[in-house]
Amino acid sequence: MIDKILPATVRWSESFTHRTDIGLFPEEQAAVARAVDKRRNEFTTVRACAREALAGIGHPPVPLVPGERGAPGWPAGVVGSMTHCAGYYAAVVARETDVATVGIDAEPHAALPEGVLEAIARPEDLTVLATLPSSAGVAFDRVLFSAKESVYKAWFPVARTFLDFQQATVALAADGTFTARVLVPGPDLLGRPLTGFSGRWIVDGGIVATAITVERDA
Repeated sequence: MIDKILPATVRWSESFTHRTDIGLFPEEQAAVARAVDKRRNEFTTVRACAREALAGIGHPPVPLVPGERGAPGWPAGVVGSMTHCAGYYAAVVARETDVATVGIDAEPHAALPEGVLEAIARPEDLTVLATLPSSAGVAFDRVLFSAKESVYKAWFPVARTFLDFQQATVALAADGTFTARVLVPGPDLLGRPLTGFSGRWIVDGGIVATAITVERDA
């Protein structure tokens, strides 16, 4: 599913069930030593996906240990992103020479719980949501949430600062695309100030997925 919203410069792997066919590196084991089974299964499955994605760019398996704010530590010269939700796990990677940053997110395709939309959406977001077709059968509030998660995942590796839901506005489009505007100062990226992103979204098999890929030659 995730491949439908990613460019060819990115390698990906996904799973719809837990993966127990890999052993964790000692560093990874230490990261989940006190985790409950659910967390350990999620952690292991996305790392199985990440190893397959890394193999796609010719990179051997390496420990992928959560670092600052839980972001996975990728090998030198590699950018990547992981995501998981109930029934879906995915990882994407790319060579840093091809892609400056990437962020993906997956969520169950269902309306957000009560009160969440009001917490994560800005007035501009809500204005755009109101224009999207209800007949499409898409939980656009959930797509908005996922898109903002992808924005953060693409932002943090280059800015190294936290980005709150209210610090970015996202305009969803019914054609499966979105644009994001970051409302706080950012670093330079590809020779210009980082002020936002463009991305894509998809709903398939009860899952919402969003992705942002900033290619160097785009």
